[in-house]
Amino acid sequence: MSKTETVIVIGAGIAGLCTALMLAPSGRAITLLERDGPIENQDPDQLFRDWRRTGVGQVRQSHAFLARLRTIMKAEHPLLLEQLKALGVRELTFDNMLTAPQQALYTPQPQDEELTFITSRRTTLEFAMRRYVETLGNVAIRSGFLVRRLVTSRAEDGVITVSGVTGEQEGAGITLTADVIVDTTGKNGFTFDQLVEEGANVREENEGAGILYFTKHYRLKPGQQEPDRNEHPPASGDLGYLKYGVFPGDNGNFSITIALPEVELELRKSILNPAIFHQITLNLPGLHPWTNSTRSEPTSKVFGMGNLVSRWRDLVIEGKPATHGYFALGDTLIRTNPLYGRGCSFAAVGAQLLRRTLDETADPARRAILLHQRLEAELRPFYLTQRRQDRSAIKRARETLTPGFKPKLKARLMQSFIDDGIRIAVRSDVRLLREAMRGFHMLEHPDKWLGKPNNLATVLYYWARGRKLNAAAYPPSAGPERQEMMQALNLDYRADLIQIPEETRLAA
Repeated sequence: MSKTETVIVIGAGIAGLCTALMLAPSGRAITLLERDGPIENQDPDQLFRDWRRTGVGQVRQSHAFLARLRTIMKAEHPLLLEQLKALGVRELTFDNMLTAPQQALYTPQPQDEELTFITSRRTTLEFAMRRYVETLGNVAIRSGFLVRRLVTSRAEDGVITVSGVTGEQEGAGITLTADVIVDTTGKNGFTFDQLVEEGANVREENEGAGILYFTKHYRLKPGQQEPDRNEHPPASGDLGYLKYGVFPGDNGNFSITIALPEVELELRKSILNPAIFHQITLNLPGLHPWTNSTRSEPTSKVFGMGNLVSRWRDLVIEGKPATHGYFALGDTLIRTNPLYGRGCSFAAVGAQLLRRTLDETADPARRAILLHQRLEAELRPFYLTQRRQDRSAIKRARETLTPGFKPKLKARLMQSFIDDGIRIAVRSDVRLLREAMRGFHMLEHPDKWLGKPNNLATVLYYWARGRKLNAAAYPPSAGPERQEMMQALNLDYRADLIQIPEETRLAA
């Protein structure tokens, strides 16, 4: 079966390339259809400047690729991992996550290697993956192919069979057919919408993440090294009115991403100004060591990214598939807040599950049901966890803009458990950090580590010790309060404040 089946993958972005990487060892004949033209340059810096990726709005946003993705690459295509490193893609190991006191006590464990993750500019990673995929004998990439519609037929029971695509290449209309169609057109793809219009019984849930992203790229100056992280405040932080992080890249490059709540209108209006963005970084203790004029120089404008929506789509409802022969992966099926860096890993895991499913059965209905069940088991917990975190962040942002707001006792206790319990415990106990990182990097269920009695007891121990005894584990201040930052930027800090009627405040 696997030697004779044909597969069309719509899109040659990260999700499409992951699909080709996972399916190629099965021997299937795979064709990737990519609307953009072929890659014309192999220099990472020029690729970053010039590569046009139509419909991939996040291509120049910051990226870090979780340990789950690296683990899959190492197991499935170790040569690709070596080629990535040759292009300057970085590997960051578990010991880089340790605080200075933890480093003094650290004894490496065999499982720590699994927590290594990779980081680079998105364009460098995608280029390396694409170049590698093009060397696989049973995979072909047709660049400049614009898919217009799916070739479908509908049975009496309402199930839609997808057997191919129609599109254009070099001005000519073309129809291609295959046994399996994989849709990786991403968040802006319209092929899934066609199925909905034709009456496919699908279900979708979506919810705004409540934030917007703004990214600017920098390069270390000649002779400069990255700041010693033990000598400076953490290079990421959450101030309520903004979140920020440094993303080390390839070949001496790095990027800064600042995420703003949607309710922060005044900052949103100003941050696209490169001077304002840069000034914000200089006012944040964790970023100043990176972006000061001695250390680095900016190499890009400010790239904004909005419409951040968490989305989960089901193609099987109450045990009945909506389609036969059609599978959606990546952002086409599941979207998450990029803050958690899970999109690429979701795509790779989904592609692995698809191969397992296709190899297990040739029955189209059974395939749809199995993949649905496996995605639910593997990815749904991470989706739900990040959605809860998004809701909490949206609430906190609104509270920050509410003068005189005081959270209730239950909310204060919960925040204290997180700030003074969980965060202090993982900054103090190496074993606990290791356990927590396995959940963060998608190597285990995200809630598994804290559900273990021994781990919970450790967190409660640090929480009960109190701030005085835990003083050495607290990081330095992540940055100024909102009013101080706005005044430093010559912006009106009162512009977005949420005015609550007096009677409502008194009742609260």
